Amino acid sequence: MKRIICTFLIAFLLISSHANGQSGQGSASFKAGAATSTITPKIGYSINGNMQDVTVRNVHDDIHARAIVLDDGHTQLGFVVLDLCMVYRETLDKAKKRASEFTGIPVENMMMSATHTHSAGTACGVFQSDPTPEYQEFLVERAADALIRAYENRVPAKIAWGVGKEDSEVFNRRWYLKPGTPMPNPFGGQDKVKMNPGLGNPNKVKPAGPTDTEVPTMMVQTLDGKPIALLANYSLHYVGGTGPGEISADYYGRFADHIGELLQAKKEPGSPYFVGVMSNGTSGDINNINWPSDKMESFGPYEKMNTVAKKVANASYAAIKDAPTQNWVSLAAKQTELTLGVRKPNAAEIKRAEQIVAKAEGPTMKSLEEIYARETLLMKDYPDNVNILLQVFRIGDLAITAIPAEVFVEIGLELKAKSPFKPTFNIELANGYNGYLPTPAQHRLGGYETWRARSSYLEENASDKILKSLFDLLAKHKAQQNNATAKN
Repeated sequence: MKRIICTFLIAFLLISSHANGQSGQGSASFKAGAATSTITPKIGYSINGNMQDVTVRNVHDDIHARAIVLDDGHTQLGFVVLDLCMVYRETLDKAKKRASEFTGIPVENMMMSATHTHSAGTACGVFQSDPTPEYQEFLVERAADALIRAYENRVPAKIAWGVGKEDSEVFNRRWYLKPGTPMPNPFGGQDKVKMNPGLGNPNKVKPAGPTDTEVPTMMVQTLDGKPIALLANYSLHYVGGTGPGEISADYYGRFADHIGELLQAKKEPGSPYFVGVMSNGTSGDINNINWPSDKMESFGPYEKMNTVAKKVANASYAAIKDAPTQNWVSLAAKQTELTLGVRKPNAAEIKRAEQIVAKAEGPTMKSLEEIYARETLLMKDYPDNVNILLQVFRIGDLAITAIPAEVFVEIGLELKAKSPFKPTFNIELANGYNGYLPTPAQHRLGGYETWRARSSYLEENASDKILKSLFDLLAKHKAQQNNATAKN
């Protein structure tokens, strides 16, 4: 009789475990922690994001590395999102190694990305801005420290996710113009589309691509409901509208503040330190200028980014406020190295660039032709191939992909549509910087994002190869999840 009761009890517990999404949990508990580290550069350092270099003259708001660590009792994942325009892979590899030495989390289980604010310290040489070695080493320490502190801040937690929507602040910035409209590029040719065609331009026909209006959101909180961290994702390039020479986290930092207010995240003794994080999705061809309306909006410094941040925070909050929570989900990480070709200049292009640079008044290049001639000369010494890092993280039935580029929105939409996990979203500018990532079809149209430079140099078929690799990783995750479920 006792044996029958015992068998029944075990069966009941197993059924209850599966019903609550606890398959594979065993005696493990789910934990989460979060932290930030300040990464504000010194006055006088370089600011990334412009064709000509800008010097830091003031700090409007500090910029941060924002970190979240998840722990299912078997596997730990670490995410760090930095308020930077872009950052070298070498810098992030060093930061991951340092963080791993302190936490034991494998570097393969860590993702570090940039938001793409255009008002942060230079962490990657693009156009006429170059980082200082001192700032690079500072970023290594601070990115690692944020993740280490998040690891140390882990507490028993529960998790939830959902998908919001905000469609009023994303517009495709690449446009077809009327036939015959000149669209010169800095290499002496003509494009078929134009980035940022200008409000009131009578030659505009239609945008050259779609938008993604989703705001995927994941939140972790203590078992008694206090928010620990929230990670959201939106496919918007950046907002801008800062003062001259001022450091700012842009709308990404404002979002962190607003979502904390909506969640009533209070800093009380004994409460976890809440960290709100906005990551960039697939915004290589997306900004928030309403090109179809032709209506000229007027905003003072920082007004527009605050408006955008509030709207996106509201969408994120709507996605998460009634989402079901789980006390345990399984975690997994997979990554791969992909070798891609580099679009290097030929001898004739190099000779033309040398002539243009020789005639420039310099040392600062001013016209687009001069700027891209300088980039051409820098590109001639690039390797023929580069290795890029691709990652896919699984958090229960949620999947996050990571690409080290400014990804066109069509690529993100395809990932979401074909992924075996719902929801799925991508974090761009992750684990390094390899320029813009247009589709092959968009490459054929030309336009700023395709112009060969350190900001755009991967082979024209790169997006197809990247998607194939990511779908392979997603399929492996799904097979692993199915096998684990079958065993339990």
